[in-house]
Amino acid sequence: MKHFVGRTFGPSHSTIVEPGFVAAVERSALRQEPFDHIYMEGVFNPASYAALLDAMPDRRFYHELVDHDAMRSDGSSPRLRMYLYPELLWRLPAEQRRVWLPVARALCSKALQDAFKHKFRAALEHRFGKPVERIGLYPVPILLRDQPGYRIGIHSDVEHKAITVQFYLPRDDSQRHVGTIFHEGGTGEAAERTTQMSFLPATGYAFPVALTRSWHSAQTTESDGERVSMMVTYHVADSRRARLWRRLRRAALFVGWYPKG
Repeated sequence: MKHFVGRTFGPSHSTIVEPGFVAAVERSALRQEPFDHIYMEGVFNPASYAALLDAMPDRRFYHELVDHDAMRSDGSSPRLRMYLYPELLWRLPAEQRRVWLPVARALCSKALQDAFKHKFRAALEHRFGKPVERIGLYPVPILLRDQPGYRIGIHSDVEHKAITVQFYLPRDDSQRHVGTIFHEGGTGEAAERTTQMSFLPATGYAFPVALTRSWHSAQTTESDGERVSMMVTYHVADSRRARLWRRLRRAALFVGWYPKG
């Protein structure tokens, strides 16, 4: 099964990447230790993956993500973020935009959201006390470039998040050891380390946020180079007010306002 399909576009013969994230979610086995999660492999075919990396947006399109747990001593952030909402990609050069626009649309799609809801149905219904079809979510897709020195301590994600997803985008397998670490529990650095996601090309993971269980962290990267990935965080949007707030934040990004967190 092809998960991403490359094709040519117009006279410039630019590669267009047509995403198939849903298939990657559906074929991934649900793992329950140390908490519910999936590890996705083969998310891109080799040709499309190479095209995606070759079209990586320049660093001038990113801004620093302020996270107090991950800041450098000089107050700067080693984590660079670029939002992947389709309407924001007009800033990119045309060739890059043609590659990234289908990806951005897929990350924001209802089909992908529904695939994650179905995969994590039991955990989500247990947390929210109602069928997943009635749980309102809002996707926030971002492209990340973590610089040497990035780290984040053990945490379980905040209450307004429902599902956390990360797709890894390294060029080879040399960064296998810098993937996200899952912990059995506790917030201290002594918490038991049970599972580490392999940071390999065309892979990713996802889990439903469980406030007392989904403990995870990222170890300090120093000599490992830049760590590139895409994340989609599904925020709880169960009310009109919450949905409006998310839409207003998204609209504000269009005019250059970037939230700190």
